[in-house]
Amino acid sequence: MKIATWNVNGIRAREGQVRDWLANERPDAVCLQEIKARPDQIPAMLFESEGYWCYWHGGGGYSGVALHVRKEHCSERPPFTHPDFDHETRIVTAEIGGVTVASVYVPNGGKDYPAKLRFLEALARYAGQRREAGGTLVLCGDMNVARTDRDVHPKERKPNIIGQRPEERELFESILSEGGLVDVGRALDPDNEELFTWWAPWRNMRQRNIGWRLDYVLASERLAARARSCAVFREVGTSDHGPVVATFD
Repeated sequence: MKIATWNVNGIRAREGQVRDWLANERPDAVCLQEIKARPDQIPAMLFESEGYWCYWHGGGGYSGVALHVRKEHCSERPPFTHPDFDHETRIVTAEIGGVTVASVYVPNGGKDYPAKLRFLEALARYAGQRREAGGTLVLCGDMNVARTDRDVHPKERKPNIIGQRPEERELFESILSEGGLVDVGRALDPDNEELFTWWAPWRNMRQRNIGWRLDYVLASERLAARARSCAVFREVGTSDHGPVVATFD
């Protein structure tokens, strides 16, 4: 099973890039963030022709998430739902073969930092509830938190900047601990000091790999134990984020 996530920074601007990426990677579940479009602004058949059940959850030129499931894994369209803390069209979930997959876009926090903390707190509670219910969960998306200093290039480490603050990182760890989740990318590549998924769009930061790790696949321990790879595709597309693709046995 292959699960992919990508903050596309505008689906209407990157439709061709996403199509090409899907054709090459053929993921079973696709989580997109920052689609910046309402469902009625996206052609109804977009990606359905590629063999996916598609769900778009956006409110216009800001925020928004999507979740697409390969029809080979679901003979019928799965129910797509939103936890009650959904805010600014930032989370959608679906059940895929006994696994709850969520596409998540955590607020950046620059305009409303308390709202970001509330969202992270709610996400930790949600993960804990899924664990208590005995469910298997995969949270995919742009968490807008660099988990540790190692997840930020040394040139980008700045004390107390949003995205690197201690309270954000504590809440990130709460999501992992309460949900019994594993940071799959770091678990499979624990010593990589250059594992980044976002690069500021100036001074060739992407080409120089001076970035932050903000995009994650967080999976329940049982599923994470079956992970075989979790790769970042820095060379794909023109978004300021790169896709992350995790493969499980």
